[in-house]
Amino acid sequence: MRKLRRLVHMVLFCPISKGLQTRLPGIKVKYLFLAWLGIFVGSWVVYIHYSSYSELCRGQVCRMIICDQYKKGIISGSACKDLCDQRNLVFQQCLSSSPTHQIYSGKWKNGEVIIKCGVEENLKVDSNPDNPPRRELVLFDKPTRGTSMDEFKEMLGNFLKANLGEQASHTALVSRILTMADINNDNKVSLAEAKSIWSLLHLNEFLLMLSLREKEHTSQLLGHCGDLYVTEKIPHDSLYGNQIPGFLQTLLPSPVHRLIHQWFAPAWPRRAKIAIGLLEFIEEIFHGTYGSFFICDARFKNIGYNDKYDFKVLDLRKVATEMTIRGFLKGRHCEQNSDCTFGRDCTAACDKLMKQCKNNVIQPNLAKACMLLQDYLLYGSPSDLRDELQKQLQTCMTLSGLASQMEVHHSLILNNLKALLWKKISNTKYS
Repeated sequence: MRKLRRLVHMVLFCPISKGLQTRLPGIKVKYLFLAWLGIFVGSWVVYIHYSSYSELCRGQVCRMIICDQYKKGIISGSACKDLCDQRNLVFQQCLSSSPTHQIYSGKWKNGEVIIKCGVEENLKVDSNPDNPPRRELVLFDKPTRGTSMDEFKEMLGNFLKANLGEQASHTALVSRILTMADINNDNKVSLAEAKSIWSLLHLNEFLLMLSLREKEHTSQLLGHCGDLYVTEKIPHDSLYGNQIPGFLQTLLPSPVHRLIHQWFAPAWPRRAKIAIGLLEFIEEIFHGTYGSFFICDARFKNIGYNDKYDFKVLDLRKVATEMTIRGFLKGRHCEQNSDCTFGRDCTAACDKLMKQCKNNVIQPNLAKACMLLQDYLLYGSPSDLRDELQKQLQTCMTLSGLASQMEVHHSLILNNLKALLWKKISNTKYS
């Protein structure tokens, strides 16, 4: 045992010493050094992962806050009993990328779900661990006691107008919101129910899920409790099936990324069906029932598909309403176009003379989608289709300017691309 400990000590702390080389003549020093380096890097990765886990993953804090408010009668929701009383809504794997936006996979009603809730940075935690944390700012403060149903409807209408623009369809959306809020189906909305739905509407993703609920390309909303909400789990969380682990993404060069994606991507006809779904989604949000929407982080990791190869948006937080972007750009000082960027890639032009951002996004959604689809569709595509497909994708990627001023051109390119793909897979098992 003593000799073994001595050997380990020598490998870890003296990997390039001459003494080690003479005692272990059969082992080259460089291999020992590489082994030591591998152990060191692996230990560092594990340390970084677990040191950041406690900061990123605060599901228990989220549950404590929500259940504390629920038991006090401040909030309500269709998932509250299962979350707080019966404990049937179970948190599992942490998927959070930000400490203020908690995302977990979970189990509910014998199915796999995604659980999302916000945890404010300015929450206070008592020294007693048994006491629930409390927020400095009261989240569930509106509507106040004494607010009538008509006043609440007016609040909802004004909120939708401010966030989605003036739309004739707002009356129907207000009715849908009130129906969702009425969890006990008594045709009344209690104060707790109203506070819960009001707080949820201030979450961008929830508002967009309601606005696009009639479409088949968003995750199905399954329930809520306060500002915590539950959605269906999309089994494939990337256009290529599964994502490369985060720590490997930084280590592997882009050509290796592309090769791995190609290995694990679905068969080409399946990819064509998923691409058609993406194009349909672009068409739906171009001038939707409740306004126009912009994809502000067009990367394959934000979109996926289900087991039937139907396209699904994974993260609607990366989608913004036209009103949100206009509000961001209005009066914004700039020196160059990059100063006028909302999210990752919703960029407007900078007026160099006035030093202010213009109001319209330069690159429409369709051009971003086609940039995603270029590698995705051309790899492994049928030889009789490849040239025409590449030509249409190149034309699509050059789209720019104000989309509403070129609506006919936009629609023509989108429909031609859909028709080209659909013609190839229609009347087959893939359609």
